[in-house]
Amino acid sequence: MQTTSQLHPTYYFSSRSSIRSNSSMKLGDDGRAYAPVLEEDSNTNHAPSSEPETFFSKWSPPKYLWRGLSVLVLAGQVIIRTLKGKVHWRNTLQQLERVGPKSVGVCLLTSAFVGMAFTIQFVREFTRLGLNRSVGGVLALAFSRELSPVVTSIVVAGRIGSAFAAELGTMQVSEQTDTLRVLGSNPVDYLVTPRVIASSLALPFLTLMCFTVGMASSALLADSVYGISINIILDSAQRALRSWDIISAMIKSQVFGMIISIVSCAWGVTTMGGAKGVGESTTSAVVISLVGIFMADFALSYCFFQGAGDSLKNCV
Repeated sequence: MQTTSQLHPTYYFSSRSSIRSNSSMKLGDDGRAYAPVLEEDSNTNHAPSSEPETFFSKWSPPKYLWRGLSVLVLAGQVIIRTLKGKVHWRNTLQQLERVGPKSVGVCLLTSAFVGMAFTIQFVREFTRLGLNRSVGGVLALAFSRELSPVVTSIVVAGRIGSAFAAELGTMQVSEQTDTLRVLGSNPVDYLVTPRVIASSLALPFLTLMCFTVGMASSALLADSVYGISINIILDSAQRALRSWDIISAMIKSQVFGMIISIVSCAWGVTTMGGAKGVGESTTSAVVISLVGIFMADFALSYCFFQGAGDSLKNCV
């Protein structure tokens, strides 16, 4: 730390003739004149001054940057703790019940109406082209590959992801996570890992149920409104579907479940600012989860379905 400088007089010899012309001269005990000259002397007992400032001395990472890094760190911790078997299974079962059975109703209702809406659009256009037998195959492919996993994940992100972020955010601002550390419990084992495991296991089954309900609602609407038999719809869907279509839907939904749970938990444990911070973290967690779902859906679809497809050739 730099020190302030104080000025002290230092005297040098000069002739007597200059004493009269300069009143600042002083006469010493030996009869010679001394001229005071100012010289800097360091003193360490004064108020400290600031150090030289650099760019990084006042720089702090943006909030979105360290929150994004926290997602990666938290994901790595969850994987390592899970492989080591350090999982709170009772809490995992509670979260599995919450994500799975308690989310079935809203997921199935949403899937049914989405299926009927798509049926209206497909049937109108395919009927004009005389391709009534292809309606079921197109609906089955659309539901299995894209609609069922994405719609289910969106519903779960709005219902479960927001709850995860709000709960962990409230625990963070009220210092309950610090209490867990004091008691000897790892917050990742007790709070984060059960939620990630529950979401990854529950979403594939929810996706299968939503696919079934969506196809059933589409077949009923096509039969009752447009006169296309349910048997034609189901036969066309059976000819178009392959086992890989169902497997890819389950893989997608499992990845989406991990994205929702990890992002929501990471946003929750990095919450600051009291009740206002909890609300902001909850909103931001849902938005980031949805963006992550759409990005992952594009990447997985690009990897799973490349080249020209021939799934509908048996339905025409």
